[in-house]
Order: sequence, then C-alpha cells, then structure tokens
Amino acid sequence: MNNNSEVVFVLEGLNDSLTNRHMFFAFALMSYLFTIFVNLTLIVTVCLEKTLHEPLYIFLCNLCFNGLFGASSFYPKLLHDLLADAHVISYAGCLSQICVVYFYVFCEFTSLTVMAYDRYLAICRPLQYRTLMPVQRVAQLLLLTWCFSLLETVVGTLLTASLPICGRHIKKIFCTNWAVVKLSCSDTTVNSIYGLVITFSHMLQLALILVSYTHLVRASRTLNFDRRKFMQTCVPHLATLLTFTFSLLFDTMVTRYGGGGGETLQVLQNLMAAESLVVPPLINPIIYGINLHQIRSRILHNFSHKAEIHKAHT
Repeated sequence: MNNNSEVVFVLEGLNDSLTNRHMFFAFALMSYLFTIFVNLTLIVTVCLEKTLHEPLYIFLCNLCFNGLFGASSFYPKLLHDLLADAHVISYAGCLSQICVVYFYVFCEFTSLTVMAYDRYLAICRPLQYRTLMPVQRVAQLLLLTWCFSLLETVVGTLLTASLPICGRHIKKIFCTNWAVVKLSCSDTTVNSIYGLVITFSHMLQLALILVSYTHLVRASRTLNFDRRKFMQTCVPHLATLLTFTFSLLFDTMVTRYGGGGGETLQVLQNLMAAESLVVPPLINPIIYGINLHQIRSRILHNFSHKAEIHKAHT
C-alpha cells in the first residue's frame, strides 16, 4: 500500500461565478431534500402496509434505499463545494466517495437485473410465481445483490489504493475511480483489466434483462391482463434502466478516452456523470408510485387521512 495519505485532490468541475453557485446550491438542496422525501415516502408506505409485502415492492424498496445511498454520496460534497472557495478533497475522502458511488452504481444495475427476473416470473410464469419467488428467495436475491456489489467495489477500490499518486487535479465535480487511476505514475494495466471485467459482467446482466424483456413483450401480446401489468411495472423499469445505462456509458467513454475537449465537453461530462446519481434516485419512486395502483392509492390515502386529522384539530 502506497503512502498517499497526504495527497489532497483538487476538483475542477465547478467553474461558475459565486452568484451562480448560490443559485445552484438552492436548486441542489431542494433536489436533495425532495429526493429524500419521495424515497422515504415510498419506503415507509411499503413497510407499513402489509398488503404491499410482495417481492415487487420489496425490490422497489431496495432500489429506493440504494437511491438514497447514491444521492447521499454526491449531494453533501457538492453542496459544500458550491459555497466553498476551494474545491478540494482528501485522499481518504476521495476513496470513500469512490466506494459509496461505485457501490450505488453496481447495486443499481444488479437490482434492476433482479427486478427484471422477478417481472419475468410474474408475467410469463404466473401459476408458478409463488413457488419460484418465496420470501426466502427474495432475501437471497437481495443478499446476492448487496454482496456482489460490495465485492466489486472493494476489489476495485483496493486496486486503486495500491497505486502511487503523482497528480492532484481531477476534472470532475466528484471523485471517480478512473479519474484517480489516471493520476497514477505507475503501471495501471491491472486496473484497466479489472475495469473491462466489471464492464463485461454488467453487460451480461444487461443481456439477461434484454432476454427477460423479449419474453415479457411476447407475453404482453397474448393477454390483456399481462399487457396492463407490463405497462404498469415493466415500462418504468425499462425507462430507468435505459436512462441509467446511457449516462454511465457516456461518462465512462468520455472519462477514459475523451481528450481535453474544451469547456463545453467538460460541462456535458459533468452533467452526464451527475445524472446517474441525481435522476434515478429522484424519478424511480415517482414513476413507480404513479404507475403502481397499490402504492399510489395507499400514499394518497395516507396523505388525505393526515389532512383530515389536521383539519379536525384546527
């Protein structure tokens, strides 16, 4: 392990004036608070309502928990930097942010894969669904999601931590693994190979999702009930997957192979990198809350009930 503890990185992603930073700070703070609110609302609703203790809603809760985790890896540091004159982060802080961000990314992808498998069983094999997806299987899939994501994150972070660092400037608004690897003054072949292995493993997950959706689309063409279920549960999942995958691929390609590119490309890169940490945690509970009748009706009932209680007291 190299002695990089004294290294302090400079984040160069924020280049706006102080006035614009205050405006962005207000927008980012409201976005973060709203993200927390919508995710906690869905999580609490599912936890308190026994009729929602089904695999689909449990996996959705896991997606919301992970969304809160990912958003919290990004927003606090961004909010601090928007009001600070110097945008710096310690070596330990940078590795910690990399761990949290990458665990979120890996867990998001694996969770979406598990949800696609669950939808395949529910729609294509409805008579066997209860047998194939008991509570024990749900717990096993959740444990697999967390452990697999944690393993990927720990191995990648340890490989990065073993590199001697010869640079300090990161042209992003938060720390990423490859941005730190590029600052190393030693051979990074192992890191590159590991990155390709991780990419390949998640491409396999994407292939599994596409195979599942091939069967789902075929099933939705046969029965009206399946078509309604497909529109309610699968279309939001597919939209989330495509948005998340596109932003990750764009950010990965630009980070690894993009040159200087000028200020315009830098701004676009920052936006796309932040998109995967901002948009999915924000829109997932909203999209699913709107499309899933059971969740939507329960949330509306809870809010209307609280409003009636408040009106009665006043």
